[in-house]
Amino acid sequence: MPRIQVLSDTLVNQIAAGEVVERPANALKELLENSIDAGSVNLNVELMAGGTKLIKVIDDGIGIGRDDLALALHRHATSKIRDFDDLQRVATLGFRGEGLASIASVSRLVLTSRERDGSHAWRVEADHGRLTEPEPAALSVGTTIEVHDLYYQLPARRKFLKSDSTEYAHCADMVQRLALANPDKQFTLTHNGRAQQRYLAGDLAKRAAAILGDEFAASAIAIDEAAGPLRIHGLTGSPTLGKASRDAQYFFVNGRFVRDKVIQHALREAYRDVLHHDRHAAYCLFLDLEPEGVDVNVHPTKIEVRFRESQAVYRFLLHSLKKALADTRAGMVPTDAAPANVDPETGEVLMPPSGQSPVLRPQTYADFAARGAYSQQPMPLPMANEPLALYEKMFGDLRTSNTSQSAVGIGRDREGEPQTVQLVRQGEATKRMADYDGGVPPLGFALAQLHGVYVLSQTADGLIVVDMHAAHERVVYEKLKTALDLERLPTQPLLIPHVFPADRLDVATVEDHGEALAQLGFDLSVQSPTHLAIRGVPLLLKDADAVELAKSVLADIREVGASQVLTGRRNEILATMACHGSVRANRALTIPEMNALLREMEVTERSGQCNHGRPTWFRLTMNDLDKLFMRGQ
Repeated sequence: MPRIQVLSDTLVNQIAAGEVVERPANALKELLENSIDAGSVNLNVELMAGGTKLIKVIDDGIGIGRDDLALALHRHATSKIRDFDDLQRVATLGFRGEGLASIASVSRLVLTSRERDGSHAWRVEADHGRLTEPEPAALSVGTTIEVHDLYYQLPARRKFLKSDSTEYAHCADMVQRLALANPDKQFTLTHNGRAQQRYLAGDLAKRAAAILGDEFAASAIAIDEAAGPLRIHGLTGSPTLGKASRDAQYFFVNGRFVRDKVIQHALREAYRDVLHHDRHAAYCLFLDLEPEGVDVNVHPTKIEVRFRESQAVYRFLLHSLKKALADTRAGMVPTDAAPANVDPETGEVLMPPSGQSPVLRPQTYADFAARGAYSQQPMPLPMANEPLALYEKMFGDLRTSNTSQSAVGIGRDREGEPQTVQLVRQGEATKRMADYDGGVPPLGFALAQLHGVYVLSQTADGLIVVDMHAAHERVVYEKLKTALDLERLPTQPLLIPHVFPADRLDVATVEDHGEALAQLGFDLSVQSPTHLAIRGVPLLLKDADAVELAKSVLADIREVGASQVLTGRRNEILATMACHGSVRANRALTIPEMNALLREMEVTERSGQCNHGRPTWFRLTMNDLDKLFMRGQ
């Protein structure tokens, strides 16, 4: 049996490199994090052959002195921590002191650095762990590190590397992560002598637009919430712009990009109510907390973390994201910090100034006040007066109506709705109508119905198209959630019970879960071993198909159990009920009914998406329409 022996430092470093430096992108990450910790403002990255031939990082940080230059390449030598207490509250990106040593053990590394008060630079080389003595060199203030021929002398490791283009893609992604985390720094990336990426120093909105795209930045929802030592800020994507993959998900903890199951689950739950089931949210979010509250010393790559109070972090993230997404009401439009970009003389809608990235905010009625009253210019046609009379008939009631008599349903009043729900809804409607100053509401005024599916509405800056079933589904769903939060859902007794044939499982479900059904607003009883009777349905769904609604709810209860219906699966059950209780396609709506739906959407949370995450409305501005008809070209 072989005797136990101590491994050489070079072999130890090469073993460690297998964890720390899995591929060129990992080596690049270690080098860039050191540059950021050194206070660099400008970071230049040069790659050859995807980083396998050369990784070169040039920064303008504080530099390294001659006496520390060789130590920088020794294992477990660092300036970031001194003792165990420092390890408990790591505030820098690097701290292990093994990154450079691991890289130097599997490559030919050249380290050149000059301190800010140094007369000249010093240079040291390492060839697979063998160090040379420091020698003078020419360099401006900062540090330059060159990593040549990564894994060249370790063919067993090198064969696991992919093609140059694949390795470059991983390196580019690593640069993007660090660039998003540090928007105040400039990053330049060159590959095989060609400039590939350049991110100028600026704010997060500009950096997100450069990396995640202008569409993301224009529609993203800004978030900044704090609770005790926790703070979440950044940009979270509009649910309407969900992605097919998770490539656009960036989450940072104290400035460090991480992938954590607690965080990912909280974000998925926050988007569950508004995101389509096969889509993924896009976001660039930053969680700040005390360094003692998170352990970053979990994995050599430092991409995993462990929270001291993981449940508190989970609840904070879930609450903050849900609060931000709840404000995605229909009618929200992109806007910049400047006043409304409308020409005061011509009324033309102008594009935001170049370089400004808009964020979402709800558009109020007052935004349109400067445009004057809604009117139509007379046309030299025999029927010119008829459209004007029609518009007055359509919109006159909205102008003169008292705020307490605002539209509250699709052609129906709210008689019989629980008083608690009425107070909540009336408060929202009063707040919105208080802003109504004779201008055009955010979703405008209904013009017509298209193929019994879409509502067309004219706004101050163009046209709104609304999917009436999806929009009404969300409105009903939010009403059901509010009613169940305040009290059990009220029941509408039926004058004549609906008796329908049911299988034995449905009959057993009614017998076993009568109380749960009552809480959901149903009065179901067993008429015979093969028939059920519906004597009451949820008041908010009194016009739905009672039999189909009861069957779907019984199926859900049977699948997940009554206790889960009113806890974890409650919203899914209510979503099913809302779907059955919503106005169907090919149902002809009157103009007042269409306008009532639009007004409901404006005061309903999350009304930008239906219960399944699909968009409920789209906007076509006059600019968009002009392009279609090549006006002004």
